[in-house]
Amino acid sequence: MSESPEIFTSPHVLEFPYSRSTGPVIGSFLTALRDGVLIGIRGSGGKVIVPPTEYDPDTAEETSGIVEVGPGGTVSTWGWVETPLPQHPMTEPFAWALVTLDGADTAMLHIVDAGSASKMSTGMRVTAKFKPADERIGAMADLHSFVPEEAK
Repeated sequence: MSESPEIFTSPHVLEFPYSRSTGPVIGSFLTALRDGVLIGIRGSGGKVIVPPTEYDPDTAEETSGIVEVGPGGTVSTWGWVETPLPQHPMTEPFAWALVTLDGADTAMLHIVDAGSASKMSTGMRVTAKFKPADERIGAMADLHSFVPEEAK
């Protein structure tokens, strides 16, 4: 029998070290989150898109005109997470939900911290819960969750 050939190894790290600029629209949205405010942008025909985009998703026309929305809104659909995984935004059970904020024409995907699935319903009113001001950094996570309005 012949000896096994020696196997040579070398550590390799695949990474993409770059910074991404957010631009004026997403940058404004993230800055508003840092300030505890929710904004959208006016699209074609005057509809308000949240989160804001640079181009209207229906017509591909440029959007313009920042609009403050919320902080309240209505749940249009939701799904309950009974056992959150490590990568989830909460360690306690929560709902993923589409929330149409007051003043907006599109829904935004985020989480609702309702405590239990029995407290969730389509059409329920929720309000934004932000992280404490000294913890906000201008990121999506600055909006901690939505909570039922009656729980506020």
